[in-house]
Amino acid sequence: MTPQVVLPTLTSILALVFSVALFDQWRERRGGFQLIWAIGMVFYGVGAGCEAIGAVAGWSEPIYRTWYLTGAVWTAAWLGLGTTFLLGRTRFGYSFALCLFLAGLFTFLSRNRPEYAAAGAIPLLYFIVAGILALAVAIETYFANDRWPLLAAAAVVGATILSAIVMVTTTLPAPGYALDPTTGAPVATLIPPELRLFTPFMNITGAFALILGAIFSTYVFMPKRRVLAYSLDPNQPGDEFLFNLVIAPVAIVVNLVASLPGAARALVAGRLHSRVPATILIAIGAIVATLGDTLSRFGYTEWFQLGKFLGVLFLFAGFLVSIDVFREIRIPFTSIQLSRTRHEPAGAAELAAAAETVERRGTTAPADDTSGDASADPDQAARDDRSPGTSVDTSRP
Repeated sequence: MTPQVVLPTLTSILALVFSVALFDQWRERRGGFQLIWAIGMVFYGVGAGCEAIGAVAGWSEPIYRTWYLTGAVWTAAWLGLGTTFLLGRTRFGYSFALCLFLAGLFTFLSRNRPEYAAAGAIPLLYFIVAGILALAVAIETYFANDRWPLLAAAAVVGATILSAIVMVTTTLPAPGYALDPTTGAPVATLIPPELRLFTPFMNITGAFALILGAIFSTYVFMPKRRVLAYSLDPNQPGDEFLFNLVIAPVAIVVNLVASLPGAARALVAGRLHSRVPATILIAIGAIVATLGDTLSRFGYTEWFQLGKFLGVLFLFAGFLVSIDVFREIRIPFTSIQLSRTRHEPAGAAELAAAAETVERRGTTAPADDTSGDASADPDQAARDDRSPGTSVDTSRP
């Protein structure tokens, strides 16, 4: 069997198994992000499955249409949406607003490319919609409203429905599909511009949200050495808030890098919260998958299927590493337990809860603080142990 068959087959199997585990987790814990991630993984598995079927039995127009919608348009957007619900009670809304704006800007700038020559005013329309949504998300985040993920959901669900309608009403020229003549990988050259423009709009927003969300969660839950302090507290004077908003990304990156040695020591000592390595693996998986899709978009399809396989492999590994997700290994939808119950290292849950409380308030502790926030709710850790993967689950009291 060739790599064109093996890689998408394995990718599809892993993604669908991942989705089953997420559905099972949602059934037990009812976190909205779990259900959204499960849907995203179904799309991931179906898209890869189309590639496997096409490689074995030959491509057809229905398979090609399904592949484009599930794999090229919907997957990244739904995975990123799950991250917004996971981080909905933090200041991550500012990052997601930036993702929306950049997606709209890139879509608008794409109008000059030859394949979008017939798009007319659609790129400008997408840019305006993205800008309005980004502003709305930023405002909701500023006022500490937990409703901003609902705006993200409206955008993703609306774009999903609209893209499906456009696909159904679009006529593709014969033979109804297009493949790279060298690698045999599917390419989007037959897709009309009004539908192709959904790809940067959905993928940039979703991929950036997934990557930045994982990095943000790594920063929140690792033992920190805060070299640069910042505050996103909306109660501070406006000019100070804007200054802090600008320096926050730099401060987070600097503090994260400065904290890596301490996190490494905590890992060696067995005191590191499992969500730190879990979210690092999730970030790597998202980056690898995004890189493969980006190269394919620019005509380099050699790494497309390998990137998707490695992407879902790292994502699933991050899911498994998290003790919060797999306190015990069991058969999904049953109570049959295959391993002993695991627990976070002593003190790790309390430190994570303290740090998450600080980020939720939009403030930071003094520089060089490595102990989290002294005002952490002692009951928070008990509530947090229901959360999977990349942040604290506050969806249930």
